Amino acid sequence: MKLGSLGEDLLLDQIARDLPRADNRKIFAGVGDDCAIVQMADAQNLVVLKTDCVVEGVHFLRKAKALHVGWKAMMRPLSDFAAASAVPRFALITLIAPQKTDVAWIRELYRGLRKSADHFDVSIVGGETSSTPGPIAVSVSVIGFVERNRAASRRGGKPGDALFVTGRLGGAVRQKHLKFVPRIVESRWLTKNFFIHAMMDLSDGLGADLPRLAHASKVGFNIDVENLPVARGADVSAAISEGEDYELLFAISPRNGIHLARAWRREFPKLSLTRIGSLSQKSKSEKRKLPLGYIHFQQPL
Repeated sequence: MKLGSLGEDLLLDQIARDLPRADNRKIFAGVGDDCAIVQMADAQNLVVLKTDCVVEGVHFLRKAKALHVGWKAMMRPLSDFAAASAVPRFALITLIAPQKTDVAWIRELYRGLRKSADHFDVSIVGGETSSTPGPIAVSVSVIGFVERNRAASRRGGKPGDALFVTGRLGGAVRQKHLKFVPRIVESRWLTKNFFIHAMMDLSDGLGADLPRLAHASKVGFNIDVENLPVARGADVSAAISEGEDYELLFAISPRNGIHLARAWRREFPKLSLTRIGSLSQKSKSEKRKLPLGYIHFQQPL
């Protein structure tokens, strides 16, 4: 069997089965969630860890400005911190590049990494470099923390929960994906003021990510497609399947959802918040209700 016939989610399922069994009493969220969230001895807060990468030809084109590539490389794992409502603190950078790469391009790449790290007061404290005959790849690992009563994951959604998304979806591949700012401020405000049952960031498109949240929470979902917040110049299909939006998708009780909508408008008047549907009881006969989003190993290169 080849990776192309398996896909990212089933691959992760197989890898997870081969990993040593961990002490679940010390793990709030692990393999398959946006971040790993673990308990350390005598720690008041939970430790949050995340690694992510950008690869030339997959996450950016060679013609992209190195500054923007560096920005995106750092902001991708920080968007997962937003999904966990966590505070990032330190980062490690792994650079893999061909020896023919211009040094000036690499220095501009690191300027983008530093600029994006500074945006959230993250310190770059080390990393690794390696040569390769293949495309450029940049991997960023981030560590931080989240309070026990504010940690969010994909696993807590309940039937009847209201589903919300921040911002607008679709069209990000034209430029937004290189310049986005993760919703860390917004997610921290959410968990300070409301009980969020489940949350994740939208990186692979609503069509891929919403079923992942539902699967992790062991529920189904219903979506009002006509109510999706579509970005200017995009259409519903792009909003569902294109990906690279880096907005928040979260589940909250319907009652709290009503109060949230009013409070959100006061706190973030320039950022839209849209109720797009609800979670439901999971049915054995349930079929996919959305077009597929981006799935690694199954996209044409």
